[in-house]
Amino acid sequence: MGFDDYTQLRFSRRANGVLLITLDRPEKYNAADEQMHSELARVWVDVAADPETRVAVVTGAGKAFSAGGDLAMVERMAGDYDRVSHMLREMSDLVYNIINCDKPIVSAINGVAVGAGTVAALLADVAIAAEDARIGDGHVKLGVAAGDHAAIIWPLLAGMAKARYYLLTGEMITGAEAERLGMVAKAVPRDQVLDEALRVADVLATGSQPAIRLTKKALNNWLRAAGPTFDQSAAYEMLTFLGPDVVEGAAALREKRPPRFPSAQP
Repeated sequence: MGFDDYTQLRFSRRANGVLLITLDRPEKYNAADEQMHSELARVWVDVAADPETRVAVVTGAGKAFSAGGDLAMVERMAGDYDRVSHMLREMSDLVYNIINCDKPIVSAINGVAVGAGTVAALLADVAIAAEDARIGDGHVKLGVAAGDHAAIIWPLLAGMAKARYYLLTGEMITGAEAERLGMVAKAVPRDQVLDEALRVADVLATGSQPAIRLTKKALNNWLRAAGPTFDQSAAYEMLTFLGPDVVEGAAALREKRPPRFPSAQP
């Protein structure tokens, strides 16, 4: 099968059935607008169904992995029930399609990874990060609850204390610190990230496919067990998109100033 109908993801076939998927909005630091978010949600179904693909590697074009959700998209969603309802369904598809894809996924986190981009970065089966990459979940700084992937995977990777700290504060961590915390499998110099991810993918692509895929399936039961926690966090994120704080959060980001959230005023 082909991937010709995608416009913001670029595909390159490598040896041994490795498919390289590149988030391709470098002029926007690969921030996910509605189109990219939709493509990121469905691509894992196509990867699973593609007979030529054994392993997928996902990375970002240019200097960033993904700068999160496109600010214009956030502004369009704020207070819009229909858009928010659609995003809730699509967010669920994105997370569960990655979890349920039977083929291994390797992420090459070549730069900043926040928000929607971090879903693919950290839910990948093997995450390789640049030592100086900046990784985080900034939902609370926007004025919305941490949904996406955060509640389902951060406590498993980093432990509850660190997950609480970073998700409640919205602070970023480097790739090197992410490796120390167990958030990623490896941190390497930036110019080695993609090569290392492709090396790991080749190991997976030339190994026993049933053994590797069934091991992934079993391990991902930890994530399936946390499904209700994710579902609740996603609903809470979309609920807060209907409140006033997200409007102020988006305005503060656009104006490059600290936010003055209505909920935090006297």
